[in-house]
Amino acid sequence: MAINKYESIFVLDAALEEEKINALSEKFTKLIEANGTIESVDVWGKRRLAYPIDYKTEGFYTLVKFTANPEFPKELERIYGITEGVLRTIVIRVEE
Repeated sequence: MAINKYESIFVLDAALEEEKINALSEKFTKLIEANGTIESVDVWGKRRLAYPIDYKTEGFYTLVKFTANPEFPKELERIYGITEGVLRTIVIRVEE
C-alpha cells in the first residue's frame, strides 16, 4: 500500500479557552498519529484571519506534516468538519 506525505493546517476559533484549543489540537494530532506518522507539528498560534469567518477575525493556526495511507485524509477532513470550534482546515498531498 502506498504511503503519501501530507500537510494539514487547521484553524481553531481563537475565542475558545486555551484549554479547549489545546484539547482540540491534541485530539487531531493523536488522530493523525493513530493513522499515520507525524513528521512535525508547527503551532503558529493566534493570527489575524485574511477575512472574517462567522464574524471572527482571529484564529489559532496549527500545521501538521505527516505520512499516511491515501484513505486517511478524507476521514481526517470529515472529523474536522464535525468538530465544533474549527473555523477552517486544509489537507494537501505533498509531492516529493
